[in-house]
Amino acid sequence: MSMPKIPDMNPEISLDRCKTIELLLSSIALEEISLSHILNAEGEKLQSFLKKDNESLDDFIEINDSLNKTLRTVVKSQILLHFKLEDAVTLDKKACCEKKCDPCKETETDHSDCCKKQTRQSKECNC
Repeated sequence: MSMPKIPDMNPEISLDRCKTIELLLSSIALEEISLSHILNAEGEKLQSFLKKDNESLDDFIEINDSLNKTLRTVVKSQILLHFKLEDAVTLDKKACCEKKCDPCKETETDHSDCCKKQTRQSKECNC
């Protein structure tokens, strides 16, 4: 039996810092939307349960436990999304000076001097 031949695959992915941050923020937004759909479905499940008659105490405890587990999972996801958002904001703050230095046409390879000038002139960039 011969060894499988794997094709030579070299995908070229070229994303700059701004595109990467935009993708991170988009992924956070999409995850938030999905969590809101989960919460909405849980609310509808509870409403349909409460409309039923002749429910026993065990049924109430079971639905309560189910909702509790789901809410705990959503809260955990929210905490992770918050960390992800903080990291994306930190990345954006690091890149803000480079964005502001582009129009100033500085020729230095290290934009730190330009960044300091921009920071003194404008309080928008806190690098």
